[in-house]
Amino acid sequence: MAKAAPEEQLRLLDLQALDSRLNQLQRQAAVVQNNPELAVLGGRVAAVDGELVRASTELADLERELTRAEDDVQAVVGRIERDEKRLNSGQGTSKDLTALQSEVASLTRRRSDLEDVELDIMERAEAARAAQSAVQERTDSVRRELKELEAARDADLAEIAGQRSTVQSERNELAATIDAPLLSIYEKTLAKRGVGAARLFHGTSEGSGMQLSPGDLAEILRAAPDDIVMCPDSGCILVRSSEWGN
Repeated sequence: MAKAAPEEQLRLLDLQALDSRLNQLQRQAAVVQNNPELAVLGGRVAAVDGELVRASTELADLERELTRAEDDVQAVVGRIERDEKRLNSGQGTSKDLTALQSEVASLTRRRSDLEDVELDIMERAEAARAAQSAVQERTDSVRRELKELEAARDADLAEIAGQRSTVQSERNELAATIDAPLLSIYEKTLAKRGVGAARLFHGTSEGSGMQLSPGDLAEILRAAPDDIVMCPDSGCILVRSSEWGN
């Protein structure tokens, strides 16, 4: 059976406390990192981004349609102006002038129809522009909310990282003062079991939280004070002391 001075074994409890704190901080970091609100907000951002793309696409399509309608109106206006100029000049035969008058009348009706179409597109474009603006506001709002939550997460992670750095330094300093053979057993046990050392307190292993059987207790009580004994349930080093009534 491996041996270590009882006072050295007692120091393992301080080391275990620091390791437990490191594990706790690691779990805290995982909780902060995996905050479900971030995923929810990320989903909302994706949703409003999709809405914004659709609203912007609809607006762009209407604006192109409006440009074409304006061009159509302008083309008709240009033809009317040219025909009216010819009519006003009085040049041409009576038949030609009559034909021009008829064409001007037809173009004027065409212009009216095209302007009605242009007005309808303008109204739809205005509504689409308002809708796009509303979606943009929602998108900006959700993105701000996500950014604030990410900033809070990063601040919390930085705080936890600072605490872990401090505890890790304390842990390294303490570990450097513990006898190498004992530390090796502790480290291997910690890596394998998750707990390296725990008290035996009034017959209960604080590593497992279980009351040891009379047979296990009798065997442990027969061990020499410098014997390194292991918890039969959790597998960690059991640190004994007469003060703990073991």
